[in-house]
Amino acid sequence: RRPLESEVMLEKDRISYFYDGDVGNVYFGPNHPMKPHRLCMTHHLVLSYDLHKKMEIYRPHKAYPTELAQFHSADYVEFLHRITPDTQHLYASELTRYNLGEDCPVFDDLFEFCQIYAGGTLGNRKIANASFCFVISLSFFFYCSDAARRLNHKTCDIAINWAGGLHHAKKCEASGFCYINDLVLGILELLKYHARVLYIDIDVHHGDGVEEAFYFTDRVMTVSFHKYGDMFFPGTGDIKDIGDREGKYYAINIPLKDGIDDTSFTRLFKTIIAKVVETYLPGAIVLQCGADSLARDRLGCFNLSIEGHAECVKFVKKFKIPLLVTGGGGYTKENVARCWAVETGVLLDTELPNEIPDNEYIEYFGPDYTLKVPNLNMDNLNSKTYLSSIKVQVMESLRAIQHAPGVQMQEVPPDFYVPDFDEDELDPDERVDQHTQDKQVHRDDEYYEG
Repeated sequence: RRPLESEVMLEKDRISYFYDGDVGNVYFGPNHPMKPHRLCMTHHLVLSYDLHKKMEIYRPHKAYPTELAQFHSADYVEFLHRITPDTQHLYASELTRYNLGEDCPVFDDLFEFCQIYAGGTLGNRKIANASFCFVISLSFFFYCSDAARRLNHKTCDIAINWAGGLHHAKKCEASGFCYINDLVLGILELLKYHARVLYIDIDVHHGDGVEEAFYFTDRVMTVSFHKYGDMFFPGTGDIKDIGDREGKYYAINIPLKDGIDDTSFTRLFKTIIAKVVETYLPGAIVLQCGADSLARDRLGCFNLSIEGHAECVKFVKKFKIPLLVTGGGGYTKENVARCWAVETGVLLDTELPNEIPDNEYIEYFGPDYTLKVPNLNMDNLNSKTYLSSIKVQVMESLRAIQHAPGVQMQEVPPDFYVPDFDEDELDPDERVDQHTQDKQVHRDDEYYEG
């Protein structure tokens, strides 16, 4: 029989979206390519297209130091907490040890910035009288779970944190504009409930920090599509790097050359990811959507359109596997905002009109005020022969995996410890704005506003 319209609606993915306006106020410095202001621009595009009415919007909690230390060394976390622009001259040796400097400068509110973006990917916080949250019966408290935890508790199907995706940070040091590796923290949280987690990275730079964290385990498969060679940062991600020990064959690298276009990239992406999912059978997927792989990026060298980039997101969504989506690189900020707004629409099954509606940042999108950005007229240095050889080598690695690895049944570890605090001091409204309205997701079968 033909399904009822109400039944079709119930099949729609439940989307949770995390945003804190404070993250866009951070300033890396006058000549630094990283501009967190791009997150404010993205969010206002999301609002101007009314996408917020189709998903639940949450302000992420600020991750506690003890949460960050689940991956990072306690001394490194403590130093990030302590250092300020006014005191950094006192800590020359520590700055060198933790790789803080030109690429990863010390700026005002650095640690709070890390807490916000990591909290969005990871978090868990007790909220008193939080009527806007789903109720999860744990110790009689309401829990507002951020990204990974909402997926774990099955209160959403897809979680979006465009502020996250800082994939270069290492256990004991900053790297490549990244201080805390929210992706590793989110994956560690997902591993509490899922035997296998698949990590996919479409940033132009290799996802080295995530790969390194899980290089020796078969419980996480990392797949990174990136520029490799010509001294391009970070210099890792050769196709020969496949993992080691129990993790051998569970790190997959797709090293690409300048100028790769939509057709070449998406064909390779779909072929490899389809086989990875078929072979590995992940319980959850983390997708890092770095937008520096777009054409015209300030630091990038690929030739992807926004449509080509978004096609990868659309493809991963179709697997109907719990999905955590983050941002990442992206240094032409108006195009980053365009891209992540379009991809928010993709995750909501909503095609956006090309003409950008009026919003607080509309002047950044002139003179055409449109979403689509044309590709560059540049050579694609990735020949069909080269891409075919990449595909063959990846498929050989996947054939070396006998079957999807399992883990012994065991008690699920508790969510990260959250220190006690006075609930009376909490603001009961933790949503971004108009909290009650944000909780009310507008359905496509509703014919009224309000």
